[in-house]
Amino acid sequence: QVKNKAPAEVQITAEQLLREAKERELELLPPPPQQKITDVEELNDYKLRKRKTFEDNIRKNRTVISNWIKYAQWEESLKEIQRARSIYERALDVDYRNVTLWLKYAEMEMKNRQVNHARNIWDRAITTLPRVNQFWYKYTYMEEMLGNVAGSRQVFERWMEWQPEEQAWHSYINFELRYKEVDRAPLLVLVHPDVKNWIKYARFEEKHSYFAHARKVYERAVEFFGEEHMDEHLYVAFAKFEENQKEFERVRVIYKYALDRIPKQEAQNLFKNYTIFEKKFGDRRGIEDIIVSKRRFQYEEEVKANPHNYDAWFDYLRLVESDTDAETVREVYERAIANVPPIQEKRHWKRYIYLWINYALYEELEAKASKRTRQVYQACIELIPHKKFTFAKIWLLYAQFEIRQKNLPFARRALGTSIGKCPKNKLFKGYIELELQLREFDRCRKLYEKFLEFAPENCTSWIKFAELETILGDIDRARAIYELAIGQPRLDMPEVLWKSYIDFEIEQEEYEKTRNLYRRLLQRTQHVKVWISFAQFELSAGREENLSRCRQIYEEANKAMRNCEEKEERVMLLESWRSFEDEFGTDTTKERIDKLMPEKIKKRRKLQAEDGSDAGWEEYYDYIFPEDTANQPNLKLLAMAKLWKKQQQEREAAEMDPDKDIDESQS
Repeated sequence: QVKNKAPAEVQITAEQLLREAKERELELLPPPPQQKITDVEELNDYKLRKRKTFEDNIRKNRTVISNWIKYAQWEESLKEIQRARSIYERALDVDYRNVTLWLKYAEMEMKNRQVNHARNIWDRAITTLPRVNQFWYKYTYMEEMLGNVAGSRQVFERWMEWQPEEQAWHSYINFELRYKEVDRAPLLVLVHPDVKNWIKYARFEEKHSYFAHARKVYERAVEFFGEEHMDEHLYVAFAKFEENQKEFERVRVIYKYALDRIPKQEAQNLFKNYTIFEKKFGDRRGIEDIIVSKRRFQYEEEVKANPHNYDAWFDYLRLVESDTDAETVREVYERAIANVPPIQEKRHWKRYIYLWINYALYEELEAKASKRTRQVYQACIELIPHKKFTFAKIWLLYAQFEIRQKNLPFARRALGTSIGKCPKNKLFKGYIELELQLREFDRCRKLYEKFLEFAPENCTSWIKFAELETILGDIDRARAIYELAIGQPRLDMPEVLWKSYIDFEIEQEEYEKTRNLYRRLLQRTQHVKVWISFAQFELSAGREENLSRCRQIYEEANKAMRNCEEKEERVMLLESWRSFEDEFGTDTTKERIDKLMPEKIKKRRKLQAEDGSDAGWEEYYDYIFPEDTANQPNLKLLAMAKLWKKQQQEREAAEMDPDKDIDESQS
């Protein structure tokens, strides 16, 4: 019993105990004393004790193979080969899958020159564990070192039946090559048909000057992989082989065949080697071909990344049109037009529709295929959603194509269909221009009537219709058309229409009707340019009384524009009147117009910002007309005030300088 249960002064933990034990393991124990054996009895006694130790270790743990190996190696060191074999056999009964055990067993037999025993062990090992390549390597090496080439070949053949990894096949091939047995070299590609193995096979044939066989190997490889599993490395190697054989045309065909079929992102090395080849052996055309191929690859990547990038398609199509056959161009066009814009809005279709236009023009101008051109136009017209929007350019190009093909009914039918489905100004204008070129004036009249029913506010159409009737000599119809036009409630350019009508009457020398037109126009608008044009018309009539008429119109205009808010327009009128009087007037009329000219003064006005706050002042010019001054007493009072202020300033200046007054009085 422990009497003192108080804690010790120095506490020792379990961790410290374990650490101390571990540290003491590392302490070097003194080596055992050397024992000198002097006779046989001592030797037998030593062997007995040592064997007992080994057997005890094995008995404690049979699965520790290192104990068995140490035991066997000790027996081997004593030249007890039979006992060592017995130990290895006992160990194999315990664990026959242990690779090290088999290796040590076979090495022992080989070391002691027991060749047949070693063969027996290797046979047992490769039969028991055929997937352990180390057994096969050592077995074949042993037979080769013994000079038993046939036996080594037999072991290799047994090994190849298990279809091992590539390195094993390469070892067998190298073995046969060492003994100049080229025909006996195995076909690795039958078991491992990888690209690199086919290339090695072909290079093997090439190295031994079997060039025809090497070419057949490459051809078999290309046929074996087909178009689904093409690899650029195979074709590069094939091309380099043909290049070494000076078969440059074959090289070119191989490269082009591969580039046309291998995905572009996987053919970078192929492009590079093809470029180098063309620079070395090709002409200018060949180098251009490879550059075109690279550009095609770039465009393919662009359109693959974004099929709706129509600019990339245009560049791609320009490239293929300049360098490839018609079928390839058609294929690219078909791929391009298949990318229909996903949204039915015209702004998304504007670039796309030019793909169809270019396609049709290519078929007509380059391929000379009028039937296919017609099919392209018709397919495009069917594709466009005409209820939402249309493209007049397509209809007009189709009609022009049919005219070039001398199919006038087809052209008229197409344009008639377009006007019926989706009437547009461009369609009407194009159709009318076509009929005008054909001198079908009755058809033009009908088309103009339809056009004006569709767009009665289009002044240009009214003018063109009237001009057509004028050219045909039907003045009354032209005048009636103008009357209908100016009677429309809404027009897009009424000033152009009125001017055209007036010019028409002037050409017909109907001056009274022209004056009536001006009067009717002035009832609608009091614009200064209308007054000036009216006055100039009267001046150009060529009669003596026209001067007085012109002056009368200027006076009417001046009276009418007194209440006009735009003073600049009134000034413009007076300046035009003064120019007229300077040329044709008398001194009295000139003096009169000078009195009517306004005074230009500078004024200031307050500015306001958008939020209503003050934004400062700005200066501007205003015009004060004498006629307005006479009617406004405030302006007269302001003028008198200015005069009085001026007089006051002069008086103050005189008072400040009295000497000047004295001098003036003396003088």
